[in-house]
Formats: sequence, structure tokens, C-alpha cells
Amino acid sequence: MASAAQRRIKSISYAKYGYIFILPFFLVYFFFQLWPLINTFVISFQSNKDASFVGFDNYKTILFGEGTRTARNVSKHFYSTLKNTVILWVGNFVPQIALSLSLAVWFTEANLKIPGKGFFKIVMYLPNIITAASVAVLFLQLCGEAENAPGSVNQLLGKLGIIDFNSTSMKYDSVKFITGQTQSRIVVMFIQTWMWFGNTMIMLMSGIMGINPSLFEAAAIDGASSGQVFRKITLPLLSPIMAYTLVTSMIGGLQMFDIPFLYHKEAKTVSDHLKTVAVYIYEYFHDQKDPKMGYAGAASVLLFIITLILGCIAFYLTRDKDEIAKKKQRKKIAKQKAMESRQLGGF
Repeated sequence: MASAAQRRIKSISYAKYGYIFILPFFLVYFFFQLWPLINTFVISFQSNKDASFVGFDNYKTILFGEGTRTARNVSKHFYSTLKNTVILWVGNFVPQIALSLSLAVWFTEANLKIPGKGFFKIVMYLPNIITAASVAVLFLQLCGEAENAPGSVNQLLGKLGIIDFNSTSMKYDSVKFITGQTQSRIVVMFIQTWMWFGNTMIMLMSGIMGINPSLFEAAAIDGASSGQVFRKITLPLLSPIMAYTLVTSMIGGLQMFDIPFLYHKEAKTVSDHLKTVAVYIYEYFHDQKDPKMGYAGAASVLLFIITLILGCIAFYLTRDKDEIAKKKQRKKIAKQKAMESRQLGGF
């Protein structure tokens, strides 16, 4: 029999220490995030002029633009910023996931002996830790449009003869990387891709390294090509990580604020083609002349609902169908056994 000391040792539980370690996160979340979140819902049902309750009027104005000309402008502005948000997110997510997946497969390929893998991983992840404000200022300087003193990119294009350069007046026919609609969107998409592809690559690499190596060995013995291994083994088993990457990228993309807000030529003047929903909320909430806090709160809640719906759709499309079928089969077998047990009187 076990001694009293052994029984006391076995009865010790260390679960409480885990709760102590995660307690700071919940305290910070409660004081700095939970109350602002609740307050946003409260503000969305209040009038823009005072704190009176107006019900769903703010939502109706944003979604349908019913009533005055101002209401129609508010609705039009919201849908315009929502369109910009989707364009900027899709434009940076597609190349980001393609580049990250290609690099992740390349770095985890056992047959490829790439020297300095660790160095390349660090270099590719570094843009992720640079602040958005610093990156925006950097690209504003690189993509400057001034005729007499353009940015480095326009100067390089002039040297290569891609854009016109008047040697007499020393003026460049600069590409409108900041004020041009298509050009500025492409630059913002590139910035977002450049900043986040390293983080996505690391997550996908962790997913690939978690796949059982015996599957790749069996495929190699059977003579499968690298493309077949990628399509038949890597991609299907990466679906949970891909779903996580899609959802997190979508949440970040729909809340995109820093780069579009800072990437402009004149102070406090964001280009219409770069205004996202987050910028829309900021401008309405901090409008010094006529603050529209009710509209800003309603737009925040609508953005939350849109993100929730798209997240549910993403999880539904990337669900494991085989596992779902197995669960249904197990439930069916358990139900049949229960019915047989009742028919036999419980014996």
C-alpha cells in the first residue's frame, strides 16, 4: 500500500498555477478591451448629437441611407470604404499566401540542403516587427512624386528610361505612387504583403513540420513527384493551419488602418481610394466639427458582424469532411447499440 506521504504527493494539483499565469491577460483584457467593446455597442444605439437612445436608426442610415441627403452620403461613404477594404485585403492576401506557402515548402523540403536557412527565416520575418508608422514613412520617402526631387523609386525609373526625364529642367515625369488610385493601392498591398508574409511563412512551416515524416517517405518510395506530394499530402493536412491563417488575415485585413491612414501626401487627408472601414470609423468618431459617434459605433458593430460571418464561412469551407463523416458514423453505431440494448431489456 502507498504511504500517507505518497498519497499527499499524488493529490497535489498544479492547475491553479496555470490560472495564475494567464490571469494578467484577462485583467488587461477586462480593463482595456472588454469595456471599450461593450461601450461600442452602447454608442451604436445612441444619437450623434447627444446620448439619447435611437434604436437601430444608425444602422439603417449606414446600410440603406434612408432619409436626408446626409444619410445617403454616410451610407455611400461606408460602402465605398468597405469596397476599398476588401480590395486591399484580397490584393495582399493572395500573393502573401502564395509566397509564404512556396517558401514554407521550400525550407522544409528534406532533399534540399539550403545553406543558411535560419538566416533567411530571420530576414524574412524581420519586416513583421517593424512598426507600421515607420514603414509608411519609409515608403512615402521612396515613392515621392515631386518633379524636382522625386523619391528613389521614381529616380530609378528615370535612370532606366521607363519614365521621362528632362535633363534641361531636371524634372521627372513621376509615377503617382501616392496620389494615383491604382498605383497607391498596389504600393499598400505590397507593404502589407512584405510586412506579413514572414509571419505566415513561419506558421505554415510549423504546420508542415507537424506532418508525420513517414507519409513523405512512403510517397517517395512509391515514386510520387514533388507536385503530387504537395497536392495529395501537404495541402490536405495543412487545412487547419490554412484555415487559421485565412481567418487571422481576414480579421487583420478588414481592420486595416495604419498603412492606409499614414500613406498620404498631405497631413490628415487620406485619399478616398485608400480609406478603409477603420479609417471611416476614425474620421467619424474624431470629427472635430461634427462628431458622429453613433455612426462610428454602428460601423464598428457592422464590421464585427461581417468579420464573424466571413470567419464562419471560412471555417465551414475548410472543415475536415472525413472527420465529420467519422463522427456521424460513430454516433450512428452508438445509437444502434443503445437501441439493441433496450430491446434486450438492458442486459
